[in-house]
Amino acid sequence: MFVLGIDPGLTRCGFGLVESRPRARDRAVRAGLIATDARAPVEERLGTLHRELAALLEHESPDAVVVEKVFYQRNARTAIPVAQASGVAVGLAGAAGLVVRQFTAQEVKLAVTGYGAASKAQVQAMVAELLGLAAPPEPPDVADALALAVTYLTVERRERRAATGVSA
Repeated sequence: MFVLGIDPGLTRCGFGLVESRPRARDRAVRAGLIATDARAPVEERLGTLHRELAALLEHESPDAVVVEKVFYQRNARTAIPVAQASGVAVGLAGAAGLVVRQFTAQEVKLAVTGYGAASKAQVQAMVAELLGLAAPPEPPDVADALALAVTYLTVERRERRAATGVSA
């Protein structure tokens, strides 16, 4: 199973593809950033994000897509572009008929580190540990995208065990 995590942002959108392997450690297959020019008009930036994410979905053919849920922002100027980028990602994945899940940053931190208020550095370190990476992923947007994919796999395994009555 391949899961694509997306940390939405209009200026910097992180992505991370993780492969779940039976009886083996999950592994990061690909990760990176989609960047847009902050000086460009919003419609151009959303268009760029749309094209890049569509190409990524087509090329990587994930089984599921997980996008960070915009839960709370103190600054609407920050929340609106993140919500716009999130909408592009969720819409593209939905239109492709993919399984789509969303988790808040707190849910991701809890699943990856065991602590819902973990720092960015703690998330980065645990993502490296869980995926067997030589170093914590950089920048944090990439680590967050990989953490989203790991969260999906963790939750999906837990839900499958609960549905079948098998204990961990």
